[in-house]
Amino acid sequence: MNPKYERQIKKGMLDMLVLKLLERQERYGYQLIMELKEKSEGTFSLKEGTLYPILYRLEEEGLVESRWNEPNGKQAARKYYYITEEGKKILQEIVELWKIITKKAADIMEG
Repeated sequence: MNPKYERQIKKGMLDMLVLKLLERQERYGYQLIMELKEKSEGTFSLKEGTLYPILYRLEEEGLVESRWNEPNGKQAARKYYYITEEGKKILQEIVELWKIITKKAADIMEG
């Protein structure tokens, strides 16, 4: 597959996927990276330089918030992200739009 097209398609889905994971449970960045990779069987294998700008933008837009946890023993403090009520609302809208777009794209591809 052409990496350019693969990147473009994935880029459009990342906000939705990150918000969906945060809807289920708060997570820190590395957890999100690993869970996206694991659940997608490597399809969404992100680098920190890709994920953190997404998280910062979602935070700036008020869709997620973050908090630092207290260090525990040798464990360093971590910044946890969680979805806001506005983020949940927007996620619902994105998912509905995604369903429509994928259905219509499938109609075109099959027709």
